[in-house]
Amino acid sequence: MRIPEVNKNGAVSLYSQVAAEIRRAIADGEAAPGERLPPAIDLAEVLGVNKNTVIRALHILRDEGLLDFTRGRGVRVVGTPQQSAVLVRIIELLDFARQQGYRSDEVVAIIQAQS
Repeated sequence: MRIPEVNKNGAVSLYSQVAAEIRRAIADGEAAPGERLPPAIDLAEVLGVNKNTVIRALHILRDEGLLDFTRGRGVRVVGTPQQSAVLVRIIELLDFARQQGYRSDEVVAIIQAQS
């Protein structure tokens, strides 16, 4: 997996840049579903960032459904960029709905009524 150095002086946070580069690698087929990613410490060394920055990026991608953390098996790619994009939009929708006073089950009911 080819990951360029991050821009430490940029406006975008380092962990967001790392997450974006891993997303790009998955989208470009450099890391396919089922493949293990290098350990966070190795990624951090290559990128020139702190290991915790990489770990934060990996957690974001796990929450998006792209990665899975399994003790003894490391971090594996489990999702596709399309699944990740849909999940991000769902999270945005649920956040918006909560701000409008809706519960998750009410949002699901609205969506089901549209199908």
